[in-house]
Amino acid sequence: MRFRHFDVVALLAFAVPGVLGQNQQSAPASPDSGQVLFSRGADSSVPAVQAGGTQPVPMGESDPLGVSDAERSAITFTSYDLDAHLTPATGSLAVRAGVVVRNEGSTPLGRVTLQISSSLRWQAVSVAGHALPIVSRLIDTDADHTGAMDEAVITLPQPLAPGSMASITALYAGVVAPSSERLQRTGAPVGQARAADWDAIGTEGTFLRGFGYVLWYPVSEPAVMFREGDRLFQMIGQTRMRDASIPARLRLAVEYRGEPPDAAFFCGRREVLKAISDNPDAPAAEAPGIAVAQFAAEPVGFRTPDLFITARPAIETGTQSNPNLLAAVTTRDSAVAAYTSAATELEPLLIEWFGQHPISPLYLIDHPGQPFEDQALVVRPLAGSDMSGVPVALAHSLTHAWIHSTHPWIEEGLAEFSRLLWVERVDGHDAALSALQEGYRNLAKAEQAPHSDPSPSSVSSSSNPEDMERRESLIDATNEVFYRTKAAAVWWMLRGIVGDSALEQSLHVYRSDRRGDRDPDALERTVEKFSHKDLRWFFDDWVYHDRGLPHLSITAITPSELKGRTGVPDGWLIAVEVRNDGDAVADVPITVRSAASTQHERLRIPARSSASTRIVFAGVPEEVIVNDGSVPESGPTIHIRKLTVMK
Repeated sequence: MRFRHFDVVALLAFAVPGVLGQNQQSAPASPDSGQVLFSRGADSSVPAVQAGGTQPVPMGESDPLGVSDAERSAITFTSYDLDAHLTPATGSLAVRAGVVVRNEGSTPLGRVTLQISSSLRWQAVSVAGHALPIVSRLIDTDADHTGAMDEAVITLPQPLAPGSMASITALYAGVVAPSSERLQRTGAPVGQARAADWDAIGTEGTFLRGFGYVLWYPVSEPAVMFREGDRLFQMIGQTRMRDASIPARLRLAVEYRGEPPDAAFFCGRREVLKAISDNPDAPAAEAPGIAVAQFAAEPVGFRTPDLFITARPAIETGTQSNPNLLAAVTTRDSAVAAYTSAATELEPLLIEWFGQHPISPLYLIDHPGQPFEDQALVVRPLAGSDMSGVPVALAHSLTHAWIHSTHPWIEEGLAEFSRLLWVERVDGHDAALSALQEGYRNLAKAEQAPHSDPSPSSVSSSSNPEDMERRESLIDATNEVFYRTKAAAVWWMLRGIVGDSALEQSLHVYRSDRRGDRDPDALERTVEKFSHKDLRWFFDDWVYHDRGLPHLSITAITPSELKGRTGVPDGWLIAVEVRNDGDAVADVPITVRSAASTQHERLRIPARSSASTRIVFAGVPEEVIVNDGSVPESGPTIHIRKLTVMK
C-alpha cells in the first residue's frame, strides 16, 4: 500500500466522536485494541487534524473562570493512551490522547483542566461519545520551556464524584521548537538557557523530556514559577512518584524524506522504527515515507513520560565479555573510543558488585545540551576537550544497565554508590569520602526543612511527632537529595556494617528477583540472609522511616596503659563514649591512631542515647576519630579528639 500524503497519522478507528466519528466508548481501550490508520488526505474520509486551532486567550493576574489550584490538583491520571504523529521537517506534533482521570478531591468536579505546552493547540475533547465545550487560555508556568501552558477548561456532562473516573479523548497539535523563554526571563544568559532547555522536534532528532521541560502530553497541575524556590522540582518529584505505576501506551508515526529515522525511546523503552516508503522507486535522498513504532501499555515508572527519536543508527561497542555493552548515537569516532575505553576499565568493578552481564545496553545519544538521564539512556555531549571525567560519569550510568529497580532510592542510590566505589578504587578511600560528603550539607538542610527553626540547634526539637510524620521515608522519597545523596550514604553505611562480600552477594541475587523488587522489605531480607545479621534497626531508621540525621559528640575518652606480666608497657586501652542527640541510630567507625599505626572499631549509638566501646591499641595513641565522614549527620561528620598520654 502506498501513501501520497500523510495529513493524519496514528488516529484510531474509534477517534473523537463528534469530530472524527461516533464510535467512542466510555471505557478506556484495552492495551491491544484499535488499529493504527494512515490517512491519504483527499482519499480518506477521516478529516485531518491541523495545528493552530482556536487561539487561546492569555490569562492575566485574575482568572475570570475562577479555576483553583485545588481543582487542578484534584485530577490524577490512571492511564495514558497516546497516538502521536511527528513531522520533524517542520517540528510539528499532532496527538490523539486518551486518558483516564480520577477525582482525588473531596467534592464533585463539574469541570476538569488539561494542560499542554503553549506552542500546541487544543482541537477537540470528548467524553463517552460526546464532544464537550472547552475554553482554552494561556497561563504562565515554568513547567514548560516556553514559560506558559495552554490550559483547556472542560465542562463535563455530569459532575465527577470523588473517587470516580472518566475517560477523556483529546486532540491537539502544534510545533515543538527550541525555546529558552522561561530561563531568559529569569535573567539567565542566552547560551546557558539554550543549553538547559533543548527540547524540540527536528530532523536531527526529537527530544521531549516531559513535565518540567515540555508538556507534550496532557497534565493537570497548578502553575508554578522558578521564583517560588524549589516548588517546581518538588512537583516534578511528586508527580514522578504518583504516576510511577500508571500504564502508558504510545503509537508513534514519524514522517521523513530520504533516510528514515532509526529508533524511538519512550519512558525508558526502545523500539526500532519500521519505515514505510511513500515512493520506493524515488531516489533515497528524496523519497518520502513514514516510520512507525508501538509501545505496549506498561507502567510509566519513576520518571516524567519522555520521548526521544534518533535519526541515525547507534554504533554498538563494548568489551570482550560484553560486546554490546554500549550503543552510541554519534558521528564522532573519538567519542566512541573514549567511552569504550572507560567501559573496559569499569567493567571489572560492575561485574564484581552486580554480576557478569548487564541487563540491557547503555544507550548514549550525543547532544550538546546539559546531560539528561533516564535509566539506561543518557543524552549528553559525548566529546569535549577534557575526557578525563568520562569513567566517573560512566560508572553511574552503567549501573543502570546492570541493575534495574522500581524503587528510586535503589535505582539511583546504587548508581551513585558505584561512582563512589570507582573514585575509591582510582583515587583512594579519602577521595571517596570527600565525594560522598559533597552533598551532605544539602541533605542536612533538607532533613531540617519540616522544622520551623532550621538551625543546627533545632536538632533536639526533631522528635516532635508532627514533624516526624511530615518527613519523607527513603522508599517514598521524591527529592533527589534523598533518593540520590542519602541513598548513596545508606549503601555506603550498609557496606561498612555487613562487609563487601555479603553486600555483593545480596546485589547479585536481588537484581534478578523482579518479584522481590516489588516488595519494599525484600532487600532487607536478602542482605540479612547473606550477612547473617539483623538489620531491621538500620532499615527502620534510614529506609522505612525518616528519623532525620544523627547528631554525634564525643562525651569522654579514657586511655589506660596496659602492662605485661613483667611490668613493661604493652599498649593502651582506649575507652570511648559517644552521645547521639539525633533521632536516627548511627553505626559509625571509631578510629584510634598514631603516626605508626591505626586501629578501627564500629560503634552503634541509638537515638537520644550514649554508647561506649573499648579499643586495645598497640603503641602510643595520638588521636581518636569518631565517624570518618561516611555517616551523614545534622552537623559535622568527623569528630577528632587529640590525646596526650603519660608515657
